[in-house]
Amino acid sequence: MREEGGIRFPFDLPPAEGEVVQVAEGILWIRLPLPMALDHVNVFALADDDGWTLVDTGLDTRKTRALWQRLLDGPLAGRPVARVIVTHHHPDHVGLAGWFQSQGAELWTTRTSWLYARMLVLDEQQTPSPQQLRFWRRAGMSDDEIARRMVERPFNFADCVAHMPVGFFGIEEGDVLTLADRHWLVLLGGGHAPDHITLWSESDGLILGGDQLLPGISANIGVYPTEPEADPLSDWIESCKRFRPLATHDQLVLPGHKLPFTGLPLRLTQMIENHESALGRLHDHLSKPRLAIECFPALFKREIGSESFSLALAETVAHLNHLLRSGVVRRDDRQGAWLWHRS
Repeated sequence: MREEGGIRFPFDLPPAEGEVVQVAEGILWIRLPLPMALDHVNVFALADDDGWTLVDTGLDTRKTRALWQRLLDGPLAGRPVARVIVTHHHPDHVGLAGWFQSQGAELWTTRTSWLYARMLVLDEQQTPSPQQLRFWRRAGMSDDEIARRMVERPFNFADCVAHMPVGFFGIEEGDVLTLADRHWLVLLGGGHAPDHITLWSESDGLILGGDQLLPGISANIGVYPTEPEADPLSDWIESCKRFRPLATHDQLVLPGHKLPFTGLPLRLTQMIENHESALGRLHDHLSKPRLAIECFPALFKREIGSESFSLALAETVAHLNHLLRSGVVRRDDRQGAWLWHRS
């Protein structure tokens, strides 16, 4: 076990590729690769009488499918996958839900997550949409950069999310699910993704946290062309505050990335304070008018490369929108681009 500033990590190492680690009776931890800077996603297999319940799935790639087959034939002992619980609609969590459904598994998730995921996997674009173009222009992206992106095929959910057939089992706030001989209370978070499922077991203090409850790193809080005026940061902060009365220092959180951890009350406080600090730096930075892309240094305090540009832009707009909703900044149109500054 190691400790970082009051957050404890009972497991020093994650499971190796194609292997599992038992984190509690009837619960196995699996780590799957991602082809990006955050190079992995955690998924969990819960043993039930009728087979396995999987919490999240990884991306739909040839490598991930092969890894799952290796896991099913090996550590999962050939037992069927009875159901898949998808914590939220992002590709690294929902990517293979449809693949498991095609093999007979049920899909359990919120209506919001299912609608978002199925809509996005069916909405395949060969070039950036007019809404995406407007979003880039309003953020201050240069004409040369926009021209370059307009001839590239944009990211599509269908690139890494399997086709999702019609039909799912709906999960709602306050439901109690019986899985792996435990009763799990469903609490929904927001900000990183709408109606994000977290599962809380009162009997032994386990929490399946997805990306809502991460150690060490902050889940991306982003605004996208699908809802350009959204304020997901308010949803994120509200969720953290709502979870705090239920959090105890000895609960073991099983997160969507990084290592399982204890110390959730402290972590929730950190997640709120990290964004409040970022909002303060951003407000100071807007002492003179700035484009959204000119706000990266204030928020991230590091150079943003091309591989993280899109996520950084989405998070920057989320913070700007929050300040706008709070009434402490305003924005003016300059030939299609928003100039942000203090009110």
